[in-house]
Amino acid sequence: MEKDTILKSLDELRKESKQRKFAQSADLIVNLQDLDFKKPTDQLDFFITLNHGLGKKMTVCSITGPEMTDESKRVCDFIVEQLEFDAYAADKKKVKRLARKYDFFIAQANIMPKVAQVFGRYLGPKNKMPNPKAGAVFPPKTNLQPLYDKLQKTIRIVAKKSFVLQVMIGKENQPDAELADNIYTVYDQLIHHLPKEKNNIKSMYIKFTMSKPVKLT
Repeated sequence: MEKDTILKSLDELRKESKQRKFAQSADLIVNLQDLDFKKPTDQLDFFITLNHGLGKKMTVCSITGPEMTDESKRVCDFIVEQLEFDAYAADKKKVKRLARKYDFFIAQANIMPKVAQVFGRYLGPKNKMPNPKAGAVFPPKTNLQPLYDKLQKTIRIVAKKSFVLQVMIGKENQPDAELADNIYTVYDQLIHHLPKEKNNIKSMYIKFTMSKPVKLT
């Protein structure tokens, strides 16, 4: 797939989409085929760092021990300190609210077993557990700013049960060149994670929040 093809589809999408009073999300929809999700090799779960942001701030919560409290406060949007774990463990609603509120969770490596014990059942189903694949599990004395900046452009690709994959790749108020580049990056990374590469993709569409999908051809 060429970027010119993507740009033409984006132009068509803008022409067909009604103007809204808010900046709509731009999503890429991929219909997969010829995969057996019973086989681990056919399942998808990986992170992609895009060249451009997603048109909005991605919020990051740091779950930290005392060694990284100050650094987490300096960089992240919210922190949960180790000394607060018992309070969270005793209040399921508090953990559920936390899980809903933030886009990414990062955690200090040497307290990960306790993090999994207290937060795993709530963050896991939302695919928000601190994940080493995204660099979201860090050792003490880490500079968190590069990780925070990277997460602003990071998306997670997960397909373990459904053949329909939908991911946000930006906002409608971003330049088409940025959206096209993000779409191409996802496509390029995706085919290299599929066992039959392009042959595992049945079709692809792009859409805004309130628009009809436009096929990428």
